[in-house]
Amino acid sequence: MSVALSLLGGVAFGLAMAAPPGPMNAVIAEESVRRGWTAGFRAGLGAMTGDAIFCVLAFVGVVEVVQHAPRLRAAMVGVGGALMLVFAVDAATGVKSAAGMEAPGTTTKDVEGTEAADETVASGALDRTTGFRKALVLALTNPYQIVFWLTVGVGLLRAGTLDLVTQAPWLGELLGTLGLGESLVIETGSLALLVGFFGGIGLWITGYPATLVAVDRRSERAGPVVAGISALVLGGFGILFLIDGVTGLV
Repeated sequence: MSVALSLLGGVAFGLAMAAPPGPMNAVIAEESVRRGWTAGFRAGLGAMTGDAIFCVLAFVGVVEVVQHAPRLRAAMVGVGGALMLVFAVDAATGVKSAAGMEAPGTTTKDVEGTEAADETVASGALDRTTGFRKALVLALTNPYQIVFWLTVGVGLLRAGTLDLVTQAPWLGELLGTLGLGESLVIETGSLALLVGFFGGIGLWITGYPATLVAVDRRSERAGPVVAGISALVLGGFGILFLIDGVTGLV
């Protein structure tokens, strides 16, 4: 397989893994509608940084150690679930902010109409790092990302082949609709594939927040709806993973 095909295959795989609904996209969505595209992109960058860390750990073999430590894995899942619940509460409080009330990091005015500049600057400085840190911590404890790098992610680093449709069934349906067949087999173990993979994730964390912000600007109701859905998604996954983690430790 040529370098160009490996790159394209990696981009397709990165998009296929980043696009499905889940806790990480819920965080990105919440940050986007509450604080704008930059905040949403930073949250996505935090999630991608988590993947990069897992990639390095998989390369040096640390991930395989976790694979053989079920209690450690269960503890990570439980911590991830607890964090999702915390972030769900934060997203729920942000529903009012998205509805047009005062949001963290936005300009506030006192009763005389003057801007509370000092408070705004301090809050804005904090918000510039909140989304990234939140997404990074969640990525490192996200069961989906942990399982991915314990299985498929390790395979990406080894020479061989991988049918992307087995990991993203919807991709097979898309290929079939376009008349391009029902499978997309790529060669693994190449640098070009990894570059393409993270490039695909980069495309998603750039375009996804931009789409949400554009929709939010067109409709005042979009922001609260997105923030509310994000809270429900994070809360649902949080409860599920917390129970799963506790069960694995008992």
